[in-house]
Amino acid sequence: MGSALPAIRPYNVLLVYPRFAAASFWNFRKTCEVVGARYPAIPLGLLTVAALLPQDWTIRLVDCNTGTLTDDDIDRADLIMTGGMLPQQPDSLSIIRRCKARGRPVVVGGPDATSSPQHYGEADFLVLGEAEPVLAEFVAAWNSGMRQGVFEAQKFTADVTASPVPRFDLLNFKHYLYVGVQYSRGCPFNCEFCDIIELFGRVPRAKTTEQMLGELDHLYALGYRGQVDFVDDNMIGNKKALKLFLPHLVDWQKKHGYPFEFSTEASVNLADDDVLLGMLRDAGFFLIFVGIESPDTETLVAMQKKQNTRRSLTDSINKIYGAGISVTAGFILGFDTERGGAAEGMIACIEDASIPVCMVGLLYALPNTQLTRRLEQEGRLHAGNDIAVEDDYGDQCTSGLNFETLRPRRDILVDYLSVLERIYTPGAYFSRLRVVGRKLRRKGSVLPSSLPAALADLWRVTRVIWFMTAMRPRWAMHVWWTLLDCGVRNPAAIRSVISIMALYLHLGPFSRDVMQSIRDQIARIDRGEEEKPALVAVPVAPLPAAIHKPAKKIAAGHAVH
Repeated sequence: MGSALPAIRPYNVLLVYPRFAAASFWNFRKTCEVVGARYPAIPLGLLTVAALLPQDWTIRLVDCNTGTLTDDDIDRADLIMTGGMLPQQPDSLSIIRRCKARGRPVVVGGPDATSSPQHYGEADFLVLGEAEPVLAEFVAAWNSGMRQGVFEAQKFTADVTASPVPRFDLLNFKHYLYVGVQYSRGCPFNCEFCDIIELFGRVPRAKTTEQMLGELDHLYALGYRGQVDFVDDNMIGNKKALKLFLPHLVDWQKKHGYPFEFSTEASVNLADDDVLLGMLRDAGFFLIFVGIESPDTETLVAMQKKQNTRRSLTDSINKIYGAGISVTAGFILGFDTERGGAAEGMIACIEDASIPVCMVGLLYALPNTQLTRRLEQEGRLHAGNDIAVEDDYGDQCTSGLNFETLRPRRDILVDYLSVLERIYTPGAYFSRLRVVGRKLRRKGSVLPSSLPAALADLWRVTRVIWFMTAMRPRWAMHVWWTLLDCGVRNPAAIRSVISIMALYLHLGPFSRDVMQSIRDQIARIDRGEEEKPALVAVPVAPLPAAIHKPAKKIAAGHAVH
């Protein structure tokens, strides 16, 4: 386990988690509002950094997704630490400038700063990469009086078994739909568009059983009950280690009366392993996100996601349902190998596999990925990719195709619109959900572990059903039919069905907003109003010369996707 670092004197440190873009598939804004939360996920990276800082430093947290950063918050701090992912970049830059204007030194880290450090030259310190191996060097530099620096951890070498229990005590659990923990980092696959392997490597590194159970013990002692998301980008990347850990997790859950329900992300080859599926079910996993991307074999091969070509995607998803685990999935349009009819193939895959929640996005060339490097070499990357994002980035639903596509851009947008129009009508969404409700083979009905938890659960369910029927009359028939169908055919799955149902409070309106945005883009193309972007190979901009780069390097924060 990581140990606290010594300090010359106590400091007041303010951790600031930047706001994500308002328009996002993942913020589940209306769902959060209805169930009394402010944002889905916790700032796990900053909580881990907080645990690595000296114990006698005063640490405070402001999550700009759940609260407001005030001038008083800034003025009370000796040091501000911030940073996040690409969709948080506009707010990250705003926070840095605001803190600098008030005379406070700023440290910035996290995956976006690591991938694009040229955007963050206004910060006093850049800390790039994973935190655990080198945060002591930053503390030593700060204590010695250093007030500027760029530090970087050696890639893929962080010993995650030295990572401490995150500072969950800094959270107000009521503000979030769920909390997150991390078991492993890295993914063994080599998808061309993915930045995870660039940040964490292809050799998954896992925490020890004692560490993970210690984190769950801490959450339990703090009074948290409910969903815990394993934020691993591929939890089954190291199956051998996971199979050694899961029996202990099952025992922990039994001992504590199953206070947590787990979710995670995994590659679809999970369906190949009956033993592993059974272990996940027994441990209390109820939801898994899988990256399908495309049902087209040629496209999967070209993007280097061959693991998805060795199976029937529909059969694989049904296998996971058979273990009592719901599936959400990611799909992408805009690959070079796509042909006409791409939309129909994707719609058929989604409907045949009965996946209600699908993150369908437009391909985006992320910084420092194989895809971006190839597009640069081919002269197809749009100019401006080295410029900081000053407005809301959104996500792949509202931003994407930042390169010259081989297929006409309009055709891709038309296909994208067709997919959304077909899969996110109330009839289509709830039809898939009813099928899932019949297929899920839950191991009994997992009930809340205490009377207060049961009452809170009942309150949330009542509000969800009220808002989806009385407040949305057009949805009422679909809601009641789905509840009745599940109640009669497979009552053990009812809690999972209601959870997925609640997400439509956000996904229904959000999908309509995205569709309107795409229609507007298509109309601008048809009117000839869309300018053709310049195509350049963009070099990485050097860091400002005024920032000192010491011999030793550090990192602060890690990606949580």
